[in-house]
Amino acid sequence: MSNIAAFRTSASELGGGRIMILLLLFVLAIYQFVNAGFSAFAVVCMLPVVVIGVVLAFRHEMLLFWVLMGINYFIQWKSFPVQGIPTSLPNEALELLLIAMAIINVKEARFERCANLMLFMLIIWCSFCTLEVLNDTCGLGIDVGAWYSGARMMSYQLLYALIVYSIYITTPKLLIKYMFVWGGLALFAVFWVWKQQHLGLTQMENAFLQGRGRTTHIINGGATIRLFSIYSDAANYGIGIAATAVAFLISGITCKIKKLKYFFFFVGAACLWGMMPSGTRTATFCVIAGIATYVVLSKSVKIAVPVALFLGLAYFILAFTTIGNGNAQIRRMRSGFNKDDASANQRTINQAVMKKYLADAPFGLGIGMGYENVPANNKFRKLATIPPDSEYVFIWIHTGIVGIIVFLVTTFIMFCGAAKIVMFRLRSPSLRGIGAGMCCAFVAIQLGGYANQVLMQFPNCLLFYGGLSLVYTLPLREDEWIKYEEELFAKQKERERIKLEKKLAKRV
Repeated sequence: MSNIAAFRTSASELGGGRIMILLLLFVLAIYQFVNAGFSAFAVVCMLPVVVIGVVLAFRHEMLLFWVLMGINYFIQWKSFPVQGIPTSLPNEALELLLIAMAIINVKEARFERCANLMLFMLIIWCSFCTLEVLNDTCGLGIDVGAWYSGARMMSYQLLYALIVYSIYITTPKLLIKYMFVWGGLALFAVFWVWKQQHLGLTQMENAFLQGRGRTTHIINGGATIRLFSIYSDAANYGIGIAATAVAFLISGITCKIKKLKYFFFFVGAACLWGMMPSGTRTATFCVIAGIATYVVLSKSVKIAVPVALFLGLAYFILAFTTIGNGNAQIRRMRSGFNKDDASANQRTINQAVMKKYLADAPFGLGIGMGYENVPANNKFRKLATIPPDSEYVFIWIHTGIVGIIVFLVTTFIMFCGAAKIVMFRLRSPSLRGIGAGMCCAFVAIQLGGYANQVLMQFPNCLLFYGGLSLVYTLPLREDEWIKYEEELFAKQKERERIKLEKKLAKRV
């Protein structure tokens, strides 16, 4: 018996030792993955995690959606760099996995939610970008790899966002939860920019600032540093957080539930403050454009008059006075109204050069073609090396005048379809407010894309194209929303009644 006990003890110790070795190998694999990217060792050791992740995903579908939300927001955070893989890969893999799970559970997926005008417009845009694989303007032959790298960012991710949002945000409760998750992520981004401003940058953030970001983020002779929070750069952060402010402020205007209204307004106000340290001049115009769009969508004179007066006053202060010039961020934003601004003039000069080259390239250079694969002796080398400084200009360069027209027309039509739903199809004021917030945020980010290359960046693309796709699904859930809101409102009134009774009881 003693020998058997000894054998069991040694086996147990051996099993525990094996577990410890496997655990250490797994930790080492994660460390190698984070610091060196993919390797055969890391891939093999992480296979069990992939299997567990897939099993959990099929059991808890919405968990995977929330993971996508988090990764989409943090993927470019410089404090946690992941090397050796494309930045878009985690997002794309999760989106495709969510779509695959919906196809497997096709009876519950409700793909009919995707069948709308926005889907049709995105199919047109994606089809055009697919045909761009045949574009050989530079005379270098067809490079499928380079084309796909560009096409999935320029078009396919828009389609993925529409499908995923339409399928998985299906109930009023999930819609509210989505707004809380989005708001929480935005608040963290605002907190982090406050942290950068008052407590300093991390080592990786400082390396970016002193390296690639030095010329664009350290301005006024070093007197002003444009902060970027957890985003890729200051412009991406400033415009993205400004559009987020628009969505939440407008959603809060018509909300009947106090706790939701307070949360929406708090997030919106925090994001308005948060855009200032970015020093991104376009962010101010994004907010103005978003609020101005709401004036039209609201169809209310009571809203239109005070908002118009506020916007007019803000424009007058920024354009014709020196109020607030003691603040570096306000001075930076005020320069956006300066017609003689050197940065704006340089963009105009660059675009004039691009126009001459693109006269011979109606379909552009080709998606995926850039300075890294257009040789020095090529006719279009100059065009491939000029910084686009704008998402629209980037699309113009790579798809030509034909491509930018297709993009603009499809974008305008899909926005008009969503605006029509908000203005004429929704009965609930609060639901109409959320829909208007999504539409106005979409206008804000599109204006940002006109001035900076931020439209297809993380986390903006998923948030704002996905948000617009939600507007198309709102009529499908309106009756359920009204019932859900009435329940919340009844609970709110009951809490107020109990609170009032306690207050009166104390007086007695």
